[in-house]
Amino acid sequence: MEHIKMQLSGKQADGYVIALGPVNLVNVVTDVGMVGCGAFDVAALNNFGYPAAKVRPAKGSSIATIDDLLQGIVKEVNPAAEKLGLKVGLTGREALELL
Repeated sequence: MEHIKMQLSGKQADGYVIALGPVNLVNVVTDVGMVGCGAFDVAALNNFGYPAAKVRPAKGSSIATIDDLLQGIVKEVNPAAEKLGLKVGLTGREALELL
């Protein structure tokens, strides 16, 4: 597992890349919520009131790195995240800045 501390506007976040055979599980977590690759079930996280969004790749076939996640396009947000201003079409970085 790779763990990266990253700076957002006004706060730090933690990025994680977990190798799962031929794919990577990628997400970035703030003190409020998370943005992750398509493997995350953001609807299930909403059951806990946890703001979450998932992104699709801006280019290529999958999210493999933190940079891919930041450049990716939000394809799904849960209601808890919508309340914070997250919406489909933002970049991963834009979504994280709202968390």
